[in-house]
Amino acid sequence: MDSRIKELIDYTKIKFGLDKYHLQRQRLYRKVNIFNETIYTLCMEWFPDHVSEPKDDDSNPEGTAVIDIDVNSRKLESVIFVGDKSYANGIMFSEFDRKEIIRWIEQETELMYGKQFELHKEDARELHFKECIDGVAVSPSGSVEIKFDQEGKLTMFSVHGQFPSKEIVKEETYTLSLQKIEHLAKEQLQLIEFPSFEQQRLLPVYGMEEIYIMNDQTSTIPFEFIVDVRSYLKVDKTMYWDTPLHKPFERKEINWMEDVTAQQAFSNEPSPDSFPITKIEQEKCVLTVKDVLRQEYPNDTGKWVLKTLHRDKGYIQAILREKKKVNRVFKRKVTILIDVKNFQAVNYIDNKPMLEMFDQFEAPEKVTVTKDKAYGRLKELFELKPYYVYDFEQRQYVLCGKLDCQYGVNASSGEVIALDDL
Repeated sequence: MDSRIKELIDYTKIKFGLDKYHLQRQRLYRKVNIFNETIYTLCMEWFPDHVSEPKDDDSNPEGTAVIDIDVNSRKLESVIFVGDKSYANGIMFSEFDRKEIIRWIEQETELMYGKQFELHKEDARELHFKECIDGVAVSPSGSVEIKFDQEGKLTMFSVHGQFPSKEIVKEETYTLSLQKIEHLAKEQLQLIEFPSFEQQRLLPVYGMEEIYIMNDQTSTIPFEFIVDVRSYLKVDKTMYWDTPLHKPFERKEINWMEDVTAQQAFSNEPSPDSFPITKIEQEKCVLTVKDVLRQEYPNDTGKWVLKTLHRDKGYIQAILREKKKVNRVFKRKVTILIDVKNFQAVNYIDNKPMLEMFDQFEAPEKVTVTKDKAYGRLKELFELKPYYVYDFEQRQYVLCGKLDCQYGVNASSGEVIALDDL
């Protein structure tokens, strides 16, 4: 075992008071954050001493401590005691003092309460915090969670998110209002078919498509590019071909596990996923995508748009959407996985089987309500909340307003309905 890994394991055992535990498994893995930085993590599975071997390879016995630590910063990413049972004697909050707990989190994460994270909700022996920038919500959002048993022993702690430094935050005074962006609100109100599983039918509903509007009102950031925390290469290319490719597509085994070495981790070697997709690579991906479509969708020339490309654990994923506008809440999507070693497609995923369940639903009733009438009924229910949003093009957090609405209008009956109830 590498001496630096051994030292980190010893440090963890002391930190969490794992005297009644033994290390069963450990491995290194890496990920790329939204800033294109490679983060190396040591994952350790500590078994209670009274447990010798796991029952099977897929589950850990009660009391197991699964601990993830950033190799280079030594910051704790997560700790989970399986079954909320801890035999450790390290971290305890016997009085359940919230201030004391927050001080421990600040010390552990080097984050400042009220500036970078704030309380979101509190349950019995459980606290949930959300990421913020000076009290303003952040997207993509981060979180801090902590949980204890009845004695006050730590049973779960996790930190997710970026928690950026001031250097990459473009601080501004929030100036947006619903009156200023009324024209955008009308554009974002769309007629969409929502599936009602209770009624087994499709409902025509006017609903708001969430969007982030920059504070200066010069541009917007679509919600879909913030949900998934990764950098995409936008392509937006309609795929055309003249002839089908009469060759069966062969799916190959996909290996998502990387063999990461201690040398790579402690030298902080950049992951291949952090490299930009070059123009030549993009051109090769376009040809590969076109060949898959020619094989599997031979009659669909001009019907698919290659939206984006992104790297993921040694592969490039190509995301395609149907060119025709569909007003259903769930839309058709094809993902093609391309091996970067030879630019051959190894697999593809089509969500068509999932969407086909809605073919059994009753068709939506006739639309009798106009968009203007729906807008009038929803106008007072629109929400515009300040958010700091990471802009991948500017590579910084910019102040935006998140335009959203929790309600919609049934386009056949005119009834205002809560979208969460659908």
